[in-house]
Amino acid sequence: MLSYASALGISAFFFEHVFHFEGQDNSFPLFVFVFLVALGIDYNIFLMTRVREESVHQGTRTGAISGLAATGGVITSAGLILASTFAVLGTLPLVGFAEIGFAVALGVLLDTLVVRSVLVTALTMDLDRHMWWPSKLSKQVADSEGELARQL
Repeated sequence: MLSYASALGISAFFFEHVFHFEGQDNSFPLFVFVFLVALGIDYNIFLMTRVREESVHQGTRTGAISGLAATGGVITSAGLILASTFAVLGTLPLVGFAEIGFAVALGVLLDTLVVRSVLVTALTMDLDRHMWWPSKLSKQVADSEGELARQL
């Protein structure tokens, strides 16, 4: 949602002050929402599945870093390719498609480079074992961290 709101705001600025578009189509926010949220969920599932796998063995903080290291290149590559694909829509002579292409490309880049790599990982590290709260992993990570502390 953060990349969606940011993409809409930044796009509105560019549409008015840089590209001098007259207005936006009423369906513009809906299309951008559908693309960005659907794509963002996919990337988030990919990242957090790996973080969860790593957290079982290493703890949440170390698992978050290991998970990001393992999936970061794939997520970044996919995001750059997808942003490039949508940016091509910006070259069309139809303003509605150009707006959607620009906004989605910008949102995918924000989601890929800022939200996934920085914000989600930082939130996971801050919440630590509470990130997994309703699941058994929350207790399992706490038990394994306590066992590690006793061994030291």
